Amino acid sequence: MRRRVYTTDTTVSSEEDSYGESLEDTEQSWISWFCGLRGNELFCEVDEDYIQDDFNLSGLSSSVPYYDYALDTILDIDRPRNDITDQQQELVESAAEMLYGLIHARYILTTRGMTAMLEKYKQNHFGRCPRFLCANAPCLPVGTSDIFRTATVKIFCPKCKVSRVFKQH
Repeated sequence: MRRRVYTTDTTVSSEEDSYGESLEDTEQSWISWFCGLRGNELFCEVDEDYIQDDFNLSGLSSSVPYYDYALDTILDIDRPRNDITDQQQELVESAAEMLYGLIHARYILTTRGMTAMLEKYKQNHFGRCPRFLCANAPCLPVGTSDIFRTATVKIFCPKCKVSRVFKQH
């Protein structure tokens, strides 16, 4: 279930890539699509091989409804879904978002995850401190709870050591 992204730049749409395919119809993984949505700036892209390792997902199936469908959605696995209704499909998409958040929370504790988050920090993806004395110091995201939808993410300035509510930019 790949998401198609259409470019609006006419100079790009007439070009072709090295495989002879038009750049107008580029495909994007669900993970890239999800991380690119407004409000998901704090997520990094979790490696698919990490998600495919059952050990990394232990215990999550009991806390996520429609777990198998949600995992298939995240990994872009196309399977016939004749047994679920449109309403259930919406629940599957919501479950995929929830599952990705839980996977992400585990992933960023690994070496590869910390490296990915460090790169986002260095590129100021998490924003800068608005205090004058901090001189626009880069900030870090901080989750105050590991229970889904119980608390909002805060932004922490390591210079002044103050946490603030994350505001999308």
